Amino acid sequence: MEKPRVLYISQEITPYLPENHMSTIARNLPQGIQERGREIRTFMPRYGLINERRHQLHEVIRLSGMNLIIDDIDHPLIIKVASIQQARMQVYFIDNEEYFKRKSLFHDHEGNIHEDNDERMIFFCRGVLETVKKLGWSPDVIHCHGWLTGLVPLYLKTLYKDDPIFANSKVVYSTYENEMKGELNSSLSKKILFDDITPEEIEAIKNPTFNNVNVLAMKHADAIIKGQSSYSPELEKAFEAFDKPILEWDQEDDYMDAYADFYDSIVDVETSIFAD
Repeated sequence: MEKPRVLYISQEITPYLPENHMSTIARNLPQGIQERGREIRTFMPRYGLINERRHQLHEVIRLSGMNLIIDDIDHPLIIKVASIQQARMQVYFIDNEEYFKRKSLFHDHEGNIHEDNDERMIFFCRGVLETVKKLGWSPDVIHCHGWLTGLVPLYLKTLYKDDPIFANSKVVYSTYENEMKGELNSSLSKKILFDDITPEEIEAIKNPTFNNVNVLAMKHADAIIKGQSSYSPELEKAFEAFDKPILEWDQEDDYMDAYADFYDSIVDVETSIFAD
């Protein structure tokens, strides 16, 4: 019997980046879900902070070589992979020399936000979805972690809505408290509209703040997970505005079972093998 499939997309995963609440969940959750009988794939960016030799990253030639167009400019997409041996799982890395070579995540050493974080977000989200298409691997659930993944729900409901690979996929968005200081480039909306997405679809990010990126992701997601116990009043208000399944973070020790049950509850039982 074919196993249900869960795609994990995270902006941070330990041990490739330092441990924090998100990176630890994004490391342990795929392993836990795999051990519960699901098939998983995991993606993150290949930041310049990642030591490729120590973690034994290598390029996947058959997946690399595509170009993604952002603001009418071609950008080469490179795919790398590494294994977490003790978990018996692989992590795929989205790479590009221009966007991910620098030795920092989202801010420079003086704390200023990188001017091209908006394009890095577009590139990462599109890069994951294009790579999954190339793999020919249809996920039942797509679980996104962190604001950098915030365009994935939008793209799945617009650009990729008729793609057979994602025809039956449900997208879950996990929210975390503010990891981005400052606002994204004000031209973000214009760059997204270049992909023939309507202004109405991205109304939430006219002002591309951290909170508004989260609101956009939650608007287009099929379900929401609160990745921690408390949030700013603005985000708490946003949760209340959406009439869709929301999983509260109240099971610090048992969250893997809670997440697995939540996945089961949102899939289309008429089309998904979760129903078997």
